[in-house]
Amino acid sequence: METIRKQATKLREQVARQQQAVLKQFGGGGYGGSDNVVTDEAELRLHQKLEKLYISTRAAKHFQRDIVRGVEGYIVTGSKQVEIGTKLSEDSRKYGVENTCTSGSTLSRAAKNFSRARALMEKERGNLLKSFGTQVAEPLRAMVMGAPLEDARHLAQRYDRMRQEAEAQAVEVSKRQARVREGTGNPDILTKLEAAESKLQDLKSNMAILGREAASAMAAVEGQQQKMTLQRLISMIESERAYHQKVLQILDQLEGEMVSERQRIEAAPIPPIETPPPPSYEEVNNAFTSPTQNGSNDEVDYFLGEVMYSFQAESDVELTLSLGDYVVIRKVSNNGWAEGECKGKAGWFPVNYIERRERVLASKVTDIF
Repeated sequence: METIRKQATKLREQVARQQQAVLKQFGGGGYGGSDNVVTDEAELRLHQKLEKLYISTRAAKHFQRDIVRGVEGYIVTGSKQVEIGTKLSEDSRKYGVENTCTSGSTLSRAAKNFSRARALMEKERGNLLKSFGTQVAEPLRAMVMGAPLEDARHLAQRYDRMRQEAEAQAVEVSKRQARVREGTGNPDILTKLEAAESKLQDLKSNMAILGREAASAMAAVEGQQQKMTLQRLISMIESERAYHQKVLQILDQLEGEMVSERQRIEAAPIPPIETPPPPSYEEVNNAFTSPTQNGSNDEVDYFLGEVMYSFQAESDVELTLSLGDYVVIRKVSNNGWAEGECKGKAGWFPVNYIERRERVLASKVTDIF
């Protein structure tokens, strides 16, 4: 561990030194480090422009790189969510197809609807992630690693080296001018001064040409960075907006289907067949009971029924029923009424308010008696 810690410290120090060197060369302390060679306003403006362009393009490059990293992370996370959502869709579809419920298929239909909607949403999410990769991450990555930016930087760095050389040459000219002023009378000194001044002039001329070329290249890169980055951000926003709109449409449709299934369970509309009056006294006493399978007027066999519509008793001989109750039917009259027992109470109710059931959940048995 100590060895690893030392290596990490050494690496951080190296990175810090490299950053300081870059900032010293192109940072806020002066693009070229010194202004000794600057002798006119045009050269000073060119120098300051290059300094600002370098800082601008460097910041834009870092921003582009941050966008690429963020989008890549979003794609990785989103791909995992697609995988989880697809598994949920398949599990829901499986339940809806197998349908083991004994009291209806409402939940099975809802499960299949949910499975279909979830699959569509995950497909849209996959398309969004693909769009992020091809329309955002790849173009920005290509620009960050592309040649135009590096070429422009190389021009700026060549300009800086030439400027430093011109500064050194200016110092040399100053020294030779001092020797001439001393008046030693040596003609060789004057010749060397003229040669030094000529070289300095050539350097300044070449530096101005190279500076304008570097500034033009850096400005072009800066404009391209600004335009490209903005376009990719807009593309990302448009893709995500389209994704959410499509998902919203899917969810609206799914909600409508789910609400319909819930209403199918909870709603208790009046049955389509008009219910006749309750049985008379004679019917209560088996005078008009319906015949059984053997053709007699004896009592029918007991059977279980599930209440499909709520019924409110209006007399002492009637039995109040609630949606979802289970009833033991003991008699069925010829005029559409049945007699049975539910929750410890017995009475008459419309037979078309219930549906016969061959079996019932064990948890419901205690509610019958």
